[in-house]
Amino acid sequence: MTARLDLSASHAPLWLPNGHSQTIYSATLAHYHRIAFLRQRVETPDGDFLDFDWSGPGLFPRRDPEGAPPAHDGLLPKGAALRWMQPSDWDKLPTLGHPPALVLFHGLEGGSGSHYAQSISQYFRARGWIVVVPHFRGCSGAPNRLARAYHSGDSQEIGFILDTLRTALPQARWHAAGISLGGNALLKYLGEQGQAASWLQACAGISVPLDLLAAGEHLSENRFNRYVYGNLFIRTLKRKVMQKAQWFPGVIDIMRVTQARHLRDFDDAYTAPMHGFENAHDYWARSSSKQFLPAITVPTLVLNARNDPFLPEAILPGPSEASDAVLLHQPADGGHGGFPSGNFPCHLNWLPQRLARFFDTQD
Repeated sequence: MTARLDLSASHAPLWLPNGHSQTIYSATLAHYHRIAFLRQRVETPDGDFLDFDWSGPGLFPRRDPEGAPPAHDGLLPKGAALRWMQPSDWDKLPTLGHPPALVLFHGLEGGSGSHYAQSISQYFRARGWIVVVPHFRGCSGAPNRLARAYHSGDSQEIGFILDTLRTALPQARWHAAGISLGGNALLKYLGEQGQAASWLQACAGISVPLDLLAAGEHLSENRFNRYVYGNLFIRTLKRKVMQKAQWFPGVIDIMRVTQARHLRDFDDAYTAPMHGFENAHDYWARSSSKQFLPAITVPTLVLNARNDPFLPEAILPGPSEASDAVLLHQPADGGHGGFPSGNFPCHLNWLPQRLARFFDTQD
């Protein structure tokens, strides 16, 4: 059996004529409702931690469970999470009738404050869903404890996060979505797990760099992509890794990291060797989620704009390259992780509405 293919439009504004303008405007100027979270810190088996940001019915980030304004906590970095989860907060989450819940995996250097996380979380929270945005290591505003960080193919980390959430709220009807890097790791996990992931109601991968070799070369070799997008990522990644180099002397090749000009150089110098790969090529080849699409059994939406500047249109999968559990939606417009729509100044409602329509058809 083959996947279904949907080429229907995402209704991008005419005054945002291409993937670059749609991507950049969505990330910087588009309107969306902002949402605040409560934070939970989860210890990992290897002695590190992950920060989960929660929202949902009964949770009120701007006051503590007793109704008072939250006290300032110096351990909580400034961001979309306003206070730590308290034991009594868990009692306020809905437990009857198998409440719907969504876990949203962010993209490279993203988090719960990212425009896509904010718009999606607010939309589903308003529908009465429980929403949690787990941060990959070092992305919550607090540096993680180990020399390692996170990467596009870390399906083991995805599994740990999903198992933690399922244990925390076993009565919920869990759905999962991932943007860009987070979507790649999620789709890889779904393909590896097959039927073992069937406890998930439905999943979605959004603006996923399905072929990391093609995407990595496109970001590294295309001059505009390298200077606009690549440099944005490289600056924050280098800063984090140089801090790690001070804590773990001799573990990181500081010279190569410092000289990295684009993502391929950075992945060659740090991401690949730190996470068990030979080089960037090996990392990209083994971590690409496109090769795992035929093994997915959970109903899954794979949404990629054909004008996504991070990914050449030519490598988008066709129906024969994914299982019949997959719906490939490939609108002509949308950019990367944005999908702006509406009249000026436009909004980001199309993406969460598209996710909701897909999830509703699977429940």
